[in-house]
Amino acid sequence: MKTFHPLVLFTLLVTQSASAQVANLNGAWTVDASACAAVFTDANNRLAFKPDADLHAGGLIVQGKRVTGTFQKCTITSFHDDGPNMKVVASCSDGVAFSDVAFDVTITGENKMTLSSKEPVPVEMLYSRCAM
Repeated sequence: MKTFHPLVLFTLLVTQSASAQVANLNGAWTVDASACAAVFTDANNRLAFKPDADLHAGGLIVQGKRVTGTFQKCTITSFHDDGPNMKVVASCSDGVAFSDVAFDVTITGENKMTLSSKEPVPVEMLYSRCAM
């Protein structure tokens, strides 16, 4: 059974295009807010990962329905807004294979969210948005 990268979890957040929260999800997110400068760069007004980003907590870049991590790229294919929780399905690629992944996203505060999934392995991660 293949495991997934936290990027997949974040992908589900972007799907809610009709909601005001979508714009709030765009940006650079990491599990360690103190590592933002070591993970992301804003070269030519474009968010990107620094070369060794995965050695410094890694993270996610959300731009509309596209979510990019250091090892995966995802596109949100389905979204269901269930109040404070969102259920998302994303099609993700690691450069070798594609897979559909389902996640739950909960906004837990200003510039904070929790991504969780029950399959294939239960995972829950808190992300903080980096000021870029």
